[in-house]
Amino acid sequence: MTAGTAEHTRAVLDKARRENFPVAPRFLPRAWRSDLMAVYGYARLVDDIGDGDLAPGGTDAVLLGLGRARADDRLALLDALEADLNRVFAAGGEPRHPLLAALRPTVERCGLTPDPFRGLLEANRQDQRIRRYATHDDLLGYCELSANPVGRLVLAVTGSTTPERVRRSDAVCTGLQIVEHLQDVAEDLGRDRIYLPADAMKRFGVTEADLGAAHASTAVRELIAFEAARARELLDEGTPLVGSVRGRLRLLLAGFLAGGRAALRALAAARYDVLPGPPRPTKLDLVRELGATLRREG
Repeated sequence: MTAGTAEHTRAVLDKARRENFPVAPRFLPRAWRSDLMAVYGYARLVDDIGDGDLAPGGTDAVLLGLGRARADDRLALLDALEADLNRVFAAGGEPRHPLLAALRPTVERCGLTPDPFRGLLEANRQDQRIRRYATHDDLLGYCELSANPVGRLVLAVTGSTTPERVRRSDAVCTGLQIVEHLQDVAEDLGRDRIYLPADAMKRFGVTEADLGAAHASTAVRELIAFEAARARELLDEGTPLVGSVRGRLRLLLAGFLAGGRAALRALAAARYDVLPGPPRPTKLDLVRELGATLRREG
């Protein structure tokens, strides 16, 4: 790996600091941190391709064997990434992209399967085709691909997978995804995407034009509050996941939930006016929610 390529991949991994929840905090065992960051690097790369947020210059397209001329072809990049993912799981395969090369030892050490990784790819392909969701159930189907695989991978990396934990994890991950959508309404609209269900928009009398305003109207605020309550219900449904494990994993999972709940607190503090920009939780709110989650599941 060249110095430039190493710097490029570090820039992708550094985005972990901007997430609502801790990705691989230092209190975890070193092996877990390494494996979780390898999974995060893949997930972040997939999302950056799907959102058109890759670093300029076409480095990722070159690394994936496409060439700079196709650096803006998102579907081609996702296809090339899937081909590289197949190399991760193939005996004797040699992944081209350094983030996937880093993923391979994790896959082998933790016995990971390709399905969660492919789900993330399919979610980003769907983002290129589908830009509106008619119902809450339709949005949940999208989250099954875009969010739930991440939680399942965390359980697999930490050797904690059971059917009940997967069910609870799915609820948490879907709730976190919906919270992120609520924070990013304006940003998503700028990409011609709306993750607010059309039937809920109709119920509150909200039009797409309303979402493009500088500040949220009363109707938009009521819609965001309604969707935030749905997200909170999902986080509550998943909360017993924390009490089902012990030690440092318990603290990590509590941190995920605390990040979501702190983000909901930030939405409420902004009176659900998400249009000027995403309301972000304070560190104090995160600490408070972490303590509350640990006490609740103590």
